[in-house]
Amino acid sequence: MVYSRILRIRGAWRFSFTGLILRLPMSMMGISIILLVKSEYGNYTLAGAVSAVNIVALAVCAPILARLVDEHGQMRIMGPALAVCAASASGLLVAATTHAPSWVLFACAALAGATWGSPGALVRSRWATVVDDPRDLTTAYAFEAAMDEIVFILGPVLATVLGTSLHAGTGVALSVLFLVAGGAGFLAQRSSEPAPVRREPGIARASVIFKPAVLVLALTYIGAGMLFGANDVSVVAFTEALGAPAMSGVLLAVFSTGSLVAALVYGARSWVQPLWRLYMVGIIALAVGTTTFLAAHHLWSMAVTMLITGMACAPTMTNVNMIIARIVPASQLTEGLAWMSTSMNLGVSLGAAVAGRAVDSAGAHGGYVIVVGAGWIMVALMLVGVRSLRRDTEEEAPTLD
Repeated sequence: MVYSRILRIRGAWRFSFTGLILRLPMSMMGISIILLVKSEYGNYTLAGAVSAVNIVALAVCAPILARLVDEHGQMRIMGPALAVCAASASGLLVAATTHAPSWVLFACAALAGATWGSPGALVRSRWATVVDDPRDLTTAYAFEAAMDEIVFILGPVLATVLGTSLHAGTGVALSVLFLVAGGAGFLAQRSSEPAPVRREPGIARASVIFKPAVLVLALTYIGAGMLFGANDVSVVAFTEALGAPAMSGVLLAVFSTGSLVAALVYGARSWVQPLWRLYMVGIIALAVGTTTFLAAHHLWSMAVTMLITGMACAPTMTNVNMIIARIVPASQLTEGLAWMSTSMNLGVSLGAAVAGRAVDSAGAHGGYVIVVGAGWIMVALMLVGVRSLRRDTEEEAPTLD
């Protein structure tokens, strides 16, 4: 089996598994903060604001940490950063349970977000270091896309079930545990750590975000994040309107399951089509798929459309990461990958906010109009930038050594 072969590569299964643990807070922290602050302060507005500050700080600082990682190494930068992150998240838990002033909550949430970085980029940059065959890198990135989906299937369930049955702060406590255990296990594996590439003194190195093709992908990822964030809000409104609010988690799990299955199937074979063309197909498939949400009026029909549409997610994300690996210098790979996760996070926050207003005005249908709009915005951005993508992906790829 192709996945068992790549996982036997030097240290691969160990850094992938510990990277999975390190990524679990990615799908837990936001909802866990909301559950904790709402339970202790009885205020959804404060809870949402604290969660938003955490996400914005993450989005702003992750590319900065990634640049430092590329120059100084994962252990040297992320060891102290993750320690601060875990301490700040613990401080948030203590502050909330002791009803500290709200500014303390904001400070802890912001510091935790600012120091978490981009674990997915750290894992993928290690794959780029240990594999020799570009086809293996496609398989590895597809495998990590599947791991991302596992994160988004397990994380919210752990956070909500334990947070409502045990204590509202359980999700934050578990996030701290995963940060410490995953971070220690991941960073301790020095043999697969990419070698840092220090820049020459006095010579400024431009950020990869100024490369046209990277900017196009980042803007597309903001659109993708808007789609996912708006979908989260709309699903809740959709199931509540049908009198089955508990089914919102099931529908989101179905969406992630479709993406998980597609990731494993996609990565198990070699593709001869150019990366830019595969990327185009995936973006259009997402837009077309989300458009069908407007025609789903029952739980079963929505489940079917979400399952099928979800199958376009992970392969598209895999192609985006492959394009980044192809077009940015190896010395800036972590930064390039981090810009994608940063753009996604920004889009999720924006999509959730815009869809929330649309749901208040027009119900679930209004929310799904935002989802569909985000999908076709992605298509428009793709069409504007496809020439740059084609030119850059067909050039000689930067070496991965």
